Amino acid sequence: MRLKNNVPDMTDVAFGLTGELVPEGYAFALWQEVARCLPWLEADEFAGIIPLRAAASGDKLLLPQRTKLVLRLAVELAPQAKSLSGQELDVGGNTLRVGEAVERPLTPHPTLHAQLVEGAVEEEAFLAAISDRLREMEIACKLVCGKRQAITDATRRVAGYSLVLHDLKPEGSLHIQRAGLGGSRHFGCGIFVPHKNISGLS
Repeated sequence: MRLKNNVPDMTDVAFGLTGELVPEGYAFALWQEVARCLPWLEADEFAGIIPLRAAASGDKLLLPQRTKLVLRLAVELAPQAKSLSGQELDVGGNTLRVGEAVERPLTPHPTLHAQLVEGAVEEEAFLAAISDRLREMEIACKLVCGKRQAITDATRRVAGYSLVLHDLKPEGSLHIQRAGLGGSRHFGCGIFVPHKNISGLS
């Protein structure tokens, strides 16, 4: 089902995840492995993987025991996505085993956070572009820009800023969770989650 501005109705599908480590630039390899198991995802511009909760451990990231692999995708694709359960993913030489899936419908929250929104190098230019885009989407809110962030591997780099949106109305909150901001959605960029679910703005 298509909603405002031809954006599909979206949902989160959360999978249990068993594994210990992933490389710092895991986002590219993780998407590649998920798309290997669910090849129809590649053509979906709105689908993405919410960044994993992880802690730095040398040149790798340590995964807590309760880490979830969460896909954000169109509601009608959720049943197909659940076939990812039981698969093994090779993420930079680290094996991750995918557990059972639970669907988590999106709900409105007044404050949302994205770990990385792809955009301009200069903060002022980044915020101006984001403000323009929000006006186009008819979303009224306040912005708090965090530190410049980047995800990299041996051949690719995606950079931008972490971003908090607050004072969102329910309709705007749902729309930005469905539509996201910026590019590189497949790698977790521009995907917004409730601010209460994160440790803080970084």
